[in-house]
Amino acid sequence: MKIDPTLPAAAGGGATSSAAAAANPLLQPWTAPHGLPPFAAIRPEHFEPALLEAMRVHRAELAAIAHESAPADFGNTVAAFDRSGALLDRVAATFGVLNASATSEALQAVQRVLAAPLAAHRNAVYMDAALFARVDALHGRRGSLGLDAQALRLLERVHLDFVRSGAQLQGAQQHRYAAVMEELAALTTRFAQNVLHDESSYVLPLPDAAATAGLPPFVLDAARRAAAERGLPGAVITLSRSLVVPFLTYSTRRDLREQAWRAWVGRGEHAGEHDNRELVRAILRLRREQAALMGCASYADHALVDTMAGSRAAVAALLDEVWPRALVAVQREEALLEEVRRAAAATGEPGAEGRLEPWDWRFWAERVRRERFAVDDAEVKPYFQLDNVVAAAFDCAQRLFGLRFTPRDDLPVYHPDVKAYEVHDGAGALVGLFLQDNFARATKRSGAWMSSLRWQRRNLAGAAAAVAGATHEGLPIILNNNNFARGEPTLLSLDDARTLFHEFGHGLHGLLSNVTYGRLSGTQVLRDFVELPSQIFEHWITEPEVLQRHARHHRTGEPIPAALVERLARARRFNQGYETVRYTGSAITDMAVHSLTEAEPPADLCAFEHELLVARGLPHAAGVNHRFVHFQHLFASSGYAAGYYVYLWAEVLDADGYDAFAEAGGPFDGAVARRLHQHIYSSGNSVDPGAAYRAFRGRDASVTPLLRKRGLLADEPA
Repeated sequence: MKIDPTLPAAAGGGATSSAAAAANPLLQPWTAPHGLPPFAAIRPEHFEPALLEAMRVHRAELAAIAHESAPADFGNTVAAFDRSGALLDRVAATFGVLNASATSEALQAVQRVLAAPLAAHRNAVYMDAALFARVDALHGRRGSLGLDAQALRLLERVHLDFVRSGAQLQGAQQHRYAAVMEELAALTTRFAQNVLHDESSYVLPLPDAAATAGLPPFVLDAARRAAAERGLPGAVITLSRSLVVPFLTYSTRRDLREQAWRAWVGRGEHAGEHDNRELVRAILRLRREQAALMGCASYADHALVDTMAGSRAAVAALLDEVWPRALVAVQREEALLEEVRRAAAATGEPGAEGRLEPWDWRFWAERVRRERFAVDDAEVKPYFQLDNVVAAAFDCAQRLFGLRFTPRDDLPVYHPDVKAYEVHDGAGALVGLFLQDNFARATKRSGAWMSSLRWQRRNLAGAAAAVAGATHEGLPIILNNNNFARGEPTLLSLDDARTLFHEFGHGLHGLLSNVTYGRLSGTQVLRDFVELPSQIFEHWITEPEVLQRHARHHRTGEPIPAALVERLARARRFNQGYETVRYTGSAITDMAVHSLTEAEPPADLCAFEHELLVARGLPHAAGVNHRFVHFQHLFASSGYAAGYYVYLWAEVLDADGYDAFAEAGGPFDGAVARRLHQHIYSSGNSVDPGAAYRAFRGRDASVTPLLRKRGLLADEPA
């Protein structure tokens, strides 16, 4: 059983009621190929009754397990628990996908109504005393049960899930813990919806040639399409990263850059009903109480128990290894920017005067990149047409893992932008279904992510198989979402191409999963391990042989010139100081605010954040990736709370891991690829992540490849 968004307990019994099922497409058999949801028939009002009915069925399944007359054993308790909730999982997964990628006011209203009840159901499951007693008894004698390694891992993970969800708390403490989790669910839902409101409601009009000064054709084309999609004349800049970042990079209108930047970093910080400042304080207050109920001094202490890092000290050691090196690098980069900017000011160039501001950095960094490294993003993007980058990702998956992606335009999807693919292995066997949704929309949250409509599993006997009713129920349905600005054609920056490869790496982690139990499947691993499969896959997009095969000019079809590839390689470390301090600064503020031991959070969190970064030496013009008021990793859910460091932790693994291919002689070495497949991509959470990495690499990871990759070694120039 995989419970994430679910509903409160209800009395009653086994089968789905025929009246409810007949009126609701979510409760009828899903007859589309691969068991896809009936997207065309689903309406927002279907979800509440469907989830309530699915919850009723789930509670009946759990009651049968908890009150089984036979003594508890692995099959009738732990494996049965893993199988339970099949109907609930599929309806909840569909609800989550639509809320993230194709939302509406009506759907958001349902989400607000159900947020606390969803958390209540999870509480009811994991605080079920009879159910936990059976799991706990088995866990206590796990060494004598004769379980294979994967079954033992499942027992340990399920037991830990119960413990970390309050199963061992008693009386008033357990009741309060349940209330805290329900309150948090409601608050994090409001936080995410507030950010989406600020992102989708803002546009910066570009009414004339003066307003579009400096913008290359691909940016202007994307801005015009953004206006057309909103029924507006001319061109507009939205807060989609794939539009606002190019605007900040190329616009010669410093005043408009400032407006766009302030809107971007100010999401969630506007007085009124969508203000996230007090919401963040309320979330932090409740998380501190959650940690205290679990016997921890701070929320960070609680969150880090179930990670590879294990402690705040281990996280701090990594951040403190990187931060001072990144400061040196960013100061060196700032000096280069200032040199070019002063020269421009001496010629009277508008916008070159005054202090270097955060809305200036990308503009002058692009100027340095052109002048010092002869690399112009406008020269690079024509070689990264979206369709070609997708083909490159598929080709790399085929060469590494034998996968073949076949388009299925006839399959039902939730939006016309979504492309569906059947995935087969080298022997022709079906592996799963892959859905890719690449374009920014006003009804879609920002960022890039991987999600699932169904996880791979083989534990499908009994009720789960009956609910499934589909031949492919044990195979995964994996989604990738990006937010690229639509163009004709859509051209990506190299950073955008890396993002696509990153999310595709997550997708492969879901598709290649080969485990028995759903709880151990795919990306359901420790948070500081989950980014390894995604980040290591990024390396292939800059491999020269991949570029020569797939980076072709969108007009001429000519491959990217070798000289340009060489220039890109020489420039790859430039601005890494900037990118590193922006990321690491956000990780530092995350750990700092979640490490507070006081019951009451700081009265002014924006000031707390600012003062902390100033004290740590962050340059004024650099900024950070995320401020608390729109930091969805932290406050739209608990997924990355006290965990934003994980990208850097995983980068230690991916930089060291990718070196295995270099040591073997090539990026597609068969033996290394087979180890990567077996130990990293297919094992899910069936193996301890440290042991999985050592099985792949033959040793623990070294931090040196990461420092070299980012140009942070003292003896290597940026």
